[in-house]
Amino acid sequence: MVVHMTMGQRSKSSARFILAGILCSLAVTGCLSPITLNRAVTAYDQAVTDAISKQLLINIARAHQHQPIHFTGVSNIAATFDFRVSAGATPALTGEASRALMPIFGGSVAENPTISIVPIEGEEFTKRLLTPFQETKFLLLLRQRYDIDLMLRLMTQELRIRQDGQEVTYRNTPADRTGYEMFRRVVTHISAIQDANQLHAEPLVYNRTWTIPANAVTAEGFQALQKEYLVTYSQKDNTYTLRKQITGRTLITNYDHDTLSPEERARLIDETEEGHLNDVSFDIRPGHVGGEYPLKGDFRLRSFNTILNFLGRSLEEDPEYHVESDPRTPAFYENPDHTMELVLSDGAPSGADLSIKSHGKYYAVNTTGPMARWNREAFQLLYLLFQMTVTDVPRVGVPSITIAK
Repeated sequence: MVVHMTMGQRSKSSARFILAGILCSLAVTGCLSPITLNRAVTAYDQAVTDAISKQLLINIARAHQHQPIHFTGVSNIAATFDFRVSAGATPALTGEASRALMPIFGGSVAENPTISIVPIEGEEFTKRLLTPFQETKFLLLLRQRYDIDLMLRLMTQELRIRQDGQEVTYRNTPADRTGYEMFRRVVTHISAIQDANQLHAEPLVYNRTWTIPANAVTAEGFQALQKEYLVTYSQKDNTYTLRKQITGRTLITNYDHDTLSPEERARLIDETEEGHLNDVSFDIRPGHVGGEYPLKGDFRLRSFNTILNFLGRSLEEDPEYHVESDPRTPAFYENPDHTMELVLSDGAPSGADLSIKSHGKYYAVNTTGPMARWNREAFQLLYLLFQMTVTDVPRVGVPSITIAK
């Protein structure tokens, strides 16, 4: 069957084709917008992560070569996308259809990113890289179920053991063999308690009470006391009893804090309050898992700059080595020789997740062999520690956004 169309009918048909083409172009562009955005966000996220990871390796290489460390931070990424749609019509090339118009449509996407890079220097360098980590950040990571031995080996500058009223210091430095081996044995012992799910890390809490004569408190004073204390009145003695919950520092133990008497808690709070903000206190007692080797003391945390120097020197100058656990230590999961094993080679290492070339050598984290998982987690922890040093990175031309839960 042959259908004949008049010129008017062909014009109307062409118009429909053109309109359909425009609608298709708009639909295609609408679909491209979220796809382009998703790809861009993923690509920028990957680029920033890779840049920070490579900076960490480069600065380990600088520490190995005794060169100054330096970081730059990406403070802002503003990507502008320009979506354009074009549509038109042209005569068909051959046959009867050449009298009709055929639609032409298309679209394009242009990207114009603006990236602000800020060097970490001056006061920010001091705060982020030279200030020792505080106990609160250590415990935040510990509650994320990181291995405590990995955290202590990476973050600790020295171990301080209290015994018989004296304090002895042991450095986490392989060059100091006596100090280093003692530090490693204590860390392995505490890790074994964690492996047995018997390690406790909670703040010490104690309810302190005071008794004062009722006639010594004015009406205004009574109102002030109620804001700070739980106040109860004793008609028999004509006195007020003041109660206040005191929260002390966190103490790592092999026993539940709730089993302690109020007097014992008060004593421990007083002891731990004497320490520094970058001290992590521990108390391993007999009668519990790991109690065959009782220990009491503090781990003094170091700065991020010191961590990088420790890793850089471990390549050649001050390498780590295997340390046997104490005979009294319970069974444990692992005791790697290296906190984070690094590979130094003349050529690009095969099988490495990430490598960089610096000072004519290739540096990489060893992600092959039996300790691959441990080394990956060590580098992940190093990355998190760097992020946790962030103070206030200046943002260029973009207002800050606060999201509260």
